[in-house]
Amino acid sequence: MNSRFFKTALFFVAACAQINWAAAQINPLNSPQKVVGSVITTDQVRAELMAFVPDGVGPGKPVWVGLQIAHQPDWHTYWKNSGDSGLPTVLEFKLPAGMDPGEISWPTPKKIPIGTLANYGYEGTVLLPVPLSVAQNFNTSVNGGQLEIKLKASWLVCKKECIPQEGDFALSIPVKGSTAIHAAAFQAAFDATPKPIKTTASLIEVAGNALKISLSDLPASLRGKTLAFFPETGNVIEPAAKWTQGWQGTVWTAQVPLSAQRTETPTVMPVVVALDKTAYRIEAPVKGEWPKVAAAAQMPLALEAAPKANASSGAAPTQASATALTFWAALLGAFIGGMILNLMPCVFPVLAIKVVSFVNVKDQRTRVSTGLAYTAGVTLSFLALGALLLGLRAAGEQLGWGFQLQSPAVVSGLAVLFTLLGLNLTGMFEFGNILPSSVASLQARNPTMDSFLSGVLATAIASPCTAPFMGASLGYAVGLPATQALAVFAAIGLGMALPYLAASAVPAVARALPRPGQWMVTFRQLMAFPMFATVVWLVWVLGQQSGIDGAGALLGLLVLLTLVIWALTLKGRARAVIATLSIAAGAYGVWAVGLNITRIQESGSPSNTLTHGWQAWEPGRVEQLTASGQVVFVDFTAAWCVTCQYNKKTTLSNASVLADMAAKKVVLLRADWTRRDPAVTAALTQLGRSGVPVYVIYKPGRAPVVLSEILSVEDVRAELAKL
Repeated sequence: MNSRFFKTALFFVAACAQINWAAAQINPLNSPQKVVGSVITTDQVRAELMAFVPDGVGPGKPVWVGLQIAHQPDWHTYWKNSGDSGLPTVLEFKLPAGMDPGEISWPTPKKIPIGTLANYGYEGTVLLPVPLSVAQNFNTSVNGGQLEIKLKASWLVCKKECIPQEGDFALSIPVKGSTAIHAAAFQAAFDATPKPIKTTASLIEVAGNALKISLSDLPASLRGKTLAFFPETGNVIEPAAKWTQGWQGTVWTAQVPLSAQRTETPTVMPVVVALDKTAYRIEAPVKGEWPKVAAAAQMPLALEAAPKANASSGAAPTQASATALTFWAALLGAFIGGMILNLMPCVFPVLAIKVVSFVNVKDQRTRVSTGLAYTAGVTLSFLALGALLLGLRAAGEQLGWGFQLQSPAVVSGLAVLFTLLGLNLTGMFEFGNILPSSVASLQARNPTMDSFLSGVLATAIASPCTAPFMGASLGYAVGLPATQALAVFAAIGLGMALPYLAASAVPAVARALPRPGQWMVTFRQLMAFPMFATVVWLVWVLGQQSGIDGAGALLGLLVLLTLVIWALTLKGRARAVIATLSIAAGAYGVWAVGLNITRIQESGSPSNTLTHGWQAWEPGRVEQLTASGQVVFVDFTAAWCVTCQYNKKTTLSNASVLADMAAKKVVLLRADWTRRDPAVTAALTQLGRSGVPVYVIYKPGRAPVVLSEILSVEDVRAELAKL
């Protein structure tokens, strides 16, 4: 396998990356919804970016913007403290220089009962106003006197099910004119916002497993009335529990039960009390000693709070018999996982042919230099991928390891690449016959660069594969400082490169290989079949993402690719005619597949068929089930995850395992990550993981148990026996 092979293969890798980038620009599932304007409408809400600037834009003048959300009946979004479950709406503004956004002025919420739980949120129509501060040196003539406001918003809208949604908004208003078309909506929001009360007599006292609240200086119009109560600090009280209230003269008192999953111990608690449409906010000091939180109760029910104890200590939830994961354990796990990557069918042919190539290299120094170059190519590529992942996550993207294969465009591109590699290995064509001579002679001129690019190619085709021992290490890595996180990615690269480096440095390996001969041709042709097997897997993955039409379109493209390659190997006049026609047909195939991918991405086709009692995972579903006393088993999986499919066939569909699940009345949920799903990514991150597979057993009132990535029937049944 020569330099021409690798450099052309790398060209296809780069092309796949470009296809993925282009697809991300049009894929509403892989990027925020692009909107030219200020309104986004879904089946659940209508969201609009509004502005209220009555006196124009300038220092000291009132400048307000806000997102108004109009909910369909029975749907709701959340307050800053969402209660037992849910997520507050997040607003991220992009403003011109000299302007800064303030905090959301949250209108008073309502309590929304959900079974045995209770949330704090909004139904009907709500406007979330945000004040903008204007600097003294603000340029009022910027953009021709127009103020350009951009907003990236995300919200969780729930009924019985919950749907995370997001969108990009844009609004342009005159700097010197008055913008007050939505004045009534903003005034209603201002009226619904709790009015602050400064008091030195109010107090919150911790009394056993309850809070005793005494609020003074409330308006006389509230005295003797029954008030609604909303704490701004989450994960402290039981929102759905019964509580008492009363008046002692001018002081309003209440006793509220503490949450069994309490994770906060504030010294000051901002609280809101409300009567009808009038609400007041008081920051009350907290006195008394907070009760200790039981170890089993450190797992809050809200999705966004799981599991804080592990996150704060830098450790992921562990297996039942495992010890806390340390940085050195993460390095070791990553190193071992990197070694195992060499056994993947898409990687093994590259490694095997490179080792076999030592037969023709008699000079030990040359072998060692090529081994070091290959190692550098693998390690630096993993560092680059790790840096890209960390950078995108720092920029707010919800990504995890293996995110490449969540894009149908990348899956299609890799299928094309592996088909090309397989055809070359069979001997159907040589790159020297279709590439310029200056490119074809690169191997002879620079074998070290050839080995380096071999390492880059091996990383490109190995990175999506999932190997044992890597899940916890990668999940741990993404939460570390950048230097330590990159060390974990480097350990994966070193582990993957070690077999080739050892073979290049040990002369006995080269001496043990048979002499050059026909066997090398046969071996090279044999290595084509793991490549073709990988193509079959990728076509199946695309079928899971897009259905039979997508898989059929990809197969058609691969046939056209083979036709193009065959035409380029012809001689004489026939080559020009047939090659021209086949290249035109191939170009049409690329266009057709691209059109099909666009349609797939816009339709959001389901990728996973649920059988044997499995239900679709949804945000907040686990919390609802465990709150009602049920045990839940969650399978975080993806169609492109080889280990996931192995476990599904050998363990999760095993009759004895399913019988035990049914006997214990365990609810089976499957979280499908085949295509990008920010909610699944967030759940994995909160579990301390960055990729799939992940298998979790949730027990009411206890911390979740994360099982091994490689499941066995015996291990799962043993864990179920503890229920």
